[in-house]
Amino acid sequence: MTLIGPHRDDLGLQLNKLPVKGYASHGESWSFALSLKLALASLLRAESAAGDPVIILDDVFAELDVQRRGRLMAAVQGFEQVIVTAAVEGDVPDEVSWHRVRIDSGRILDEAADQIFSRQSEGSGT
Repeated sequence: MTLIGPHRDDLGLQLNKLPVKGYASHGESWSFALSLKLALASLLRAESAAGDPVIILDDVFAELDVQRRGRLMAAVQGFEQVIVTAAVEGDVPDEVSWHRVRIDSGRILDEAADQIFSRQSEGSGT
């Protein structure tokens, strides 16, 4: 275990001249965290010869209000692959053209192909 180094430092973020930790709302805190991740993705995109990183947004919309959801989608819209998960479909913004895949009781419902796949418990494929 490494006891010293930049990974052990605290990052001081401010909102309206107050520290985010302890003063920001839940949505503001989530927005700050997402901003840092999106900045990292943009840096990787600019410096990588391999292309865009894959953006995975795992149920983040539940923590954001409608305006922040829209701004987040605008920020990731230019990336090649954005994977979004949501427990509540209504949390996902409709402004973006999506390839939607639903999981319902172990069945994969692919709306784009208008197909229904049954997940087999033996793992023999779909």
